[in-house]
Amino acid sequence: MDDKGLIQYAPIALMFVVAAGFVGTTMVATHLLGPKRKTKIKQDSFECGIEPQGNARVPFNIKYFLVAILFVLFDVEVIFMYPWAVNFNELGLAGFVEMVLFISTLLIGFYYIIKKGALKWED
Repeated sequence: MDDKGLIQYAPIALMFVVAAGFVGTTMVATHLLGPKRKTKIKQDSFECGIEPQGNARVPFNIKYFLVAILFVLFDVEVIFMYPWAVNFNELGLAGFVEMVLFISTLLIGFYYIIKKGALKWED
């Protein structure tokens, strides 16, 4: 790629440099200018005005993690479907067949998850 082609990406690179500079400057400024008074009350955990009780490291059901991972999986599926829907006419029959294969693969996985009982909350 020649210099003329690379210059097209200069605004994007500049945006990343400015964004990273803003984040770095903000973090350094708040660290240097912010108050540094540490007390026992400030270091204590706070949850909506309710006094903390017990250990925060109580194990809970793995199904919460499983549902979160499944949400991310199907959310990513939608992210892949959006550009396909926008370019539906340009992709033609080949794009349609590829998307049908993609969705059917995910539906097979979803069927497997349901058959394994991953979404059943009763023990």
